Amino acid sequence: MRKITTLLGSTAALALGVMLIAGSRSHGAAPAAGPSGYRVVKTVPVGGDGFWDYLTVDSQARRLYISHATHVAVMDIASDTIVGDIPDTEGVHGMALAPEFGRGFTSNGRANTVTIFDLKTLKTLGTVKTGTNPDAIVFDAVTKRVFTMNGRSHDATAINAADGSVVGTLELGGKPEFAVADGTGSIYVNIEDLSQLVRFDAQKLAILNRWPLAPCEEPSGLAMDLRARRLFAGCRNRMMAVVDAETGKVIATPAIGEGVDANAFDPATNDAFASNGDGTLTIVHEDSPEKFTVVENVPTKRSARTMALDPKTHRIYLSSADLGPPAEGQRRPSIVPGSFAILIVGK
Repeated sequence: MRKITTLLGSTAALALGVMLIAGSRSHGAAPAAGPSGYRVVKTVPVGGDGFWDYLTVDSQARRLYISHATHVAVMDIASDTIVGDIPDTEGVHGMALAPEFGRGFTSNGRANTVTIFDLKTLKTLGTVKTGTNPDAIVFDAVTKRVFTMNGRSHDATAINAADGSVVGTLELGGKPEFAVADGTGSIYVNIEDLSQLVRFDAQKLAILNRWPLAPCEEPSGLAMDLRARRLFAGCRNRMMAVVDAETGKVIATPAIGEGVDANAFDPATNDAFASNGDGTLTIVHEDSPEKFTVVENVPTKRSARTMALDPKTHRIYLSSADLGPPAEGQRRPSIVPGSFAILIVGK
C-alpha cells in the first residue's frame, strides 16, 4: 500500500484499501440466503472419480451413504468427515436401510445384485441376485422387505430383509425410477418411460393402481407426505407433480429447475424439495393439502441433481462434481478428477 499511497494520494489509497479488504472478505464466502433461508453452508470434499446417483441419510446413526460408481462412501454428518467405505458395489445407484435388522442394502446396477452390509461395521454380509439394472431401492417396514426397482427388466425384486432371500418378482410394465413406501404396506414407484405412477401391495406383490401423471413427463425422483397422503414426483419437463396418494389425481404442478433427479419432503416444515442438475434446489411449500407454493430456487452447483434430507437438522446433502467436456465417443460430460464433493444446504 506504500507505493499506492505515493502514486494516488492518501484519500484514494484509503478508498482502494477498503475495496481490497471488502473483496478479500467476500471471496469464497457462502452466498446470502434468499426467501427460504436455505443456502449452501458447506462443501465436503470426497474425491475419487466416477459418476454417482442416490444418497441416503441415517438420521439416528448420523451417517450419510453416498453412491459413487463402484463403492459407497460413508460420511459422519455430525463431523462432516468421511469415515468408511463399502467396496465392490459395481454401478451402485441407491441404498436402503433396515435398522431393526442392523442391515443396509445397495442396488448395484451393473452387477444386477444387491449388496447386504452391516450398519455398524460396514462389512459385507452377502449379495443377492436381482432383475436387470437395479436402480432405486426401498425398505418397507410393514412387510420387512427390501425392493429394488429394476430399470432394464422393468420389474421389482422383493427381498426378505432379515435373511436376504428373494421373495418374488413383480412386473411393472415400464421403466421404474424412484419409489417410496407409505407406511401402510403399499409401495409407490414412478414409471419413467410411460409417465405413470404405480402403486403395489408390498405383501401380495400385486399392482393396485396405475395412474397417468400428465402433464408430468419422465418422472424421476419421488417423495411423500405420509400425513397428508401427498406424493411429490420430479418431472423432467420442469415441474413437480403433486399427487393424491389415494386417488392418483394430480393436484398441482409447481415449476422446478431443469434436470431433476431427486425429491424430498420435510414433515416438520411442510417443504418439498427438488434437486436439479442445472444447479438449483427448488423449494415448494405445502400451504395446505390442496395448495402448493414455490418459495425459491436456491443456487447450488451444476451437476448437483441427487440429494438426501436429514429430518433432524433439516439439512440437505447433494452430490456434485466439476464437469468437463465429454470424452471421445461419449455423450456424458467428463468429471474433473478429484472434484467429487458433498454440498450441504441449510439455514
